[in-house]
Amino acid sequence: MVSAVRSGESQRSVARRFGVSLLTVQRWVTRAGDHPLDQVDWSDRTSGAPVPVNRTDPDLERLVVETRHRLKTESVLGEYGAEAISQELKVTHPELSLPSTRTIGRILERQGALDGKYRIRRPPPPPGWYLPPVMMRQAELDQFDLVEDLKIKDGPIFKVMTGVSLRGGLAMAQTGQRFTAQRIRQSILAHWQEVGLPNYVQFDNDTIFQGPHQHTDVIGSVTRLCLNLGVIVVFTPPRETGFQAAIERFNGLWQSKVWNRYHHPSLRALQERSDRYIAAHRCRNAQRQESAPPRHPFPENPVIDLKAMPQGTVIYLRRTTDAGQVTFLGHDFPVDPDWPRRLVRCEVDLKEHHIRFYRLRRREPTEQPLMKEIPYHLPKRSFRI
Repeated sequence: MVSAVRSGESQRSVARRFGVSLLTVQRWVTRAGDHPLDQVDWSDRTSGAPVPVNRTDPDLERLVVETRHRLKTESVLGEYGAEAISQELKVTHPELSLPSTRTIGRILERQGALDGKYRIRRPPPPPGWYLPPVMMRQAELDQFDLVEDLKIKDGPIFKVMTGVSLRGGLAMAQTGQRFTAQRIRQSILAHWQEVGLPNYVQFDNDTIFQGPHQHTDVIGSVTRLCLNLGVIVVFTPPRETGFQAAIERFNGLWQSKVWNRYHHPSLRALQERSDRYIAAHRCRNAQRQESAPPRHPFPENPVIDLKAMPQGTVIYLRRTTDAGQVTFLGHDFPVDPDWPRRLVRCEVDLKEHHIRFYRLRRREPTEQPLMKEIPYHLPKRSFRI
């Protein structure tokens, strides 16, 4: 463009020919001046001043850092933060135009003179990291939960049983005034008859899912139902966050989009509204469900005997005590005293009669070495439904 202007062409015609504005041509012609083209600095420049007008003087920054160091070692109060530095400089250097307290804090941060350390934010582990087949997207995991103490205006207090698959986002929601273990089993059966069986199913440690806690070696009826269908049962660690994140997220979504959004004159009307929402939710997540690990077809004539000795695998996720022990099935199992207050996956194989303990670490989810294996035989005793 500069060469064309110097050859006699008007700046406006040069701008039209190169498809730029007239101001652009004028700027580069001014930049070139009378210098040869090979000696002109054609690099881009910032539109602002070379040095910010509000930049703190380097000598003042050094004074701030030196004052902090002196206060840290000599101050009677032992205070050497931004406010203390500001007060000290007002006394020792009243002739200076001092920066604000916040600017002093920025100077200390910029100079690396702060004692505090930033929290290291590590990436979260992949979903289902505590179950290797689920983590590697080779198996599906269903989570079920109960939302309690909801009340319809001028109506009953009720509960909602919710469920969602970890990979496919396949959801369900069933309302009712009273949820017993039998009602839980019926809801799970109806859901799995409709959508198929997962590889794993996960619950919290509520007695309605796990069975009564006052006795040892108890395998509840909900667990027995899942084992009868060949589904591995997983129980989350007590008072631990993150393991039920998918179902808790869906619980909040259901309450905000169904329960809090409309007025429901009756429990039946609420269930109808919920059914419409679940259908729309599944439709929206259809692509996600297609890419999820395949579910197993529900058997045509399943033989479900809850009183028979359970067969299969039950997994208890637990955190060890200070002595390296874990508690489940009413027993304290010593695992490893060198693994205190750490997560452990305890796999109870009711068919092979043993328990395997695996180390779990969120920082290294792919490394889950076997720590210990012990024999375990579930006592044979009558089971009442």
